[in-house]
Amino acid sequence: MILREIEDRELVRRARRGDIESYNLLVSRWEKRVYNYLLRLVSDREDALDLAQEVFLKAYQNLGQLEDAARFGPWLFRIAHNEAFSLLRRRRPEGEPEGEPAEAGLRYRLYPVEMALAVERALNSLPVEQREAVILKIYQGLKFEEMAEALECPVSTVKSRLYTALDRLKELLAPVRASPS
Repeated sequence: MILREIEDRELVRRARRGDIESYNLLVSRWEKRVYNYLLRLVSDREDALDLAQEVFLKAYQNLGQLEDAARFGPWLFRIAHNEAFSLLRRRRPEGEPEGEPAEAGLRYRLYPVEMALAVERALNSLPVEQREAVILKIYQGLKFEEMAEALECPVSTVKSRLYTALDRLKELLAPVRASPS
């Protein structure tokens, strides 16, 4: 990871001087992770693609505001977070609760694809802040400090959101994981 940070830092430095190829390399390095993060937040491929393009455009336009070039990744996820939540706020009707109720009474063994879908449904039923913590830690592999930086909150808050989310996921998926009797 340290080599990647050094490379990102150098690419950011070059991109700030107008080297488009360096920025394109940063985009190619980060686009899949950003897209997957956005997809899990907004649950729509087209929206995630549009948001990813917007994220990289905003990142390019604001590259000069990045204080530590080695922190490009968390900074990029912060931009993605802001874009996703802006979209979610615009789309959510007033008074509508976050997430969907989990399917109750699921008591049979699932095939791997069905299990993946059950996990996705359970993840989508979490409040957005908890879902985001799971996505950043489990799916994106960020460290707690990087998550805190991306979410602009203390590490203790990040940990609390993550552990609360994991406990809730265990509850939601317990019937799915149960073996047939």
